[in-house]
Amino acid sequence: MSDISRRNFVKMAGVALAGVGLTGISGIVSGCGKEQASSLPKAASSKSVAEATEKSKVYFTRQIDAEHLIRLYEKVNNDIRGKVAVKLHTGEPHGPNILPRDMVQAFQAQIPNSTIIEANVAYGGPRSTTAQHRETLAVNGWTFCPVDIIDEEGDVDFPVNGGLHLQEVAMGSHLANYDSMVVLTHFKGHAMGGFGGSLKNIAIGCASGKVGKRQVHGLADYGKWVTGGLFMELMADSGKAICDHFGKQITFLNVLRRMSVDCDCAGTSAAEPVIPDLGMMASTDILAIDQASVDMVYNLEDSRKNDLIERIESREGLRQLTAMKELKMGSNQYELVSID
Repeated sequence: MSDISRRNFVKMAGVALAGVGLTGISGIVSGCGKEQASSLPKAASSKSVAEATEKSKVYFTRQIDAEHLIRLYEKVNNDIRGKVAVKLHTGEPHGPNILPRDMVQAFQAQIPNSTIIEANVAYGGPRSTTAQHRETLAVNGWTFCPVDIIDEEGDVDFPVNGGLHLQEVAMGSHLANYDSMVVLTHFKGHAMGGFGGSLKNIAIGCASGKVGKRQVHGLADYGKWVTGGLFMELMADSGKAICDHFGKQITFLNVLRRMSVDCDCAGTSAAEPVIPDLGMMASTDILAIDQASVDMVYNLEDSRKNDLIERIESREGLRQLTAMKELKMGSNQYELVSID
């Protein structure tokens, strides 16, 4: 099957705090939230069985700036050493919602021996080849440090131990050159995933454009772009391969800013964000940080959250969280720790 254009990809996928304080989110500390004034159902975590499990720490700040991003990182960077990959979604040309370059630049400068990494895409367009991708990086201002397009020289198979569907996923071959990974994620909606958090950032973002992304999207095994719960499970398999590879030497930061219902891969066609900015989070637990981010959206006492929640649920996006739990990738029970 030939690659489809970015515009058709987004179109196809669509078919198939102000005033938020810690008191407003205290009910989500264990992965569950209190009832809110919304006609939409709550996140899957609110229906979770109350298990006697140790809670993972998720550090949080309402502030969105370089100083607080660095302070969050200092809480979760104990095992980050050696050659460090900073996984970031650098976006389509002139994307309006990508993370601020100045903030990322200041953050990356604090991580010794670090390099931003990206991989080519599978849907055509200005990031489908390495040459075009580098042009896009320049347009979007990602010129302050090296950017490694990790599938520039092909791919390498990472095993998926006990996966739900996949036994291996083809990652950009350069990924194997790194000792540690820092996953810096713009948390937002996603046309196919419902939401794009830390899992999406690595599961699709590190898979090679020509092979791995086709595996994660189902093209390799099913002959079509799969959607719904199956797609979430394939993403979880891919994410597990990366988390297993790096072990303790991987950590996660989610920035809940300009949360359009569309991913940064939608570029200038992304819907304008409606929900207010909520802050930033950091954790060494990928499930805990994505669970906490979703819970914070669901527990916002503001009807402007409804568009994003509808996007999450219409795509069965909450399956990302339960699939990660089944794969033992982390805990959905967490303690939210403010650094403000």
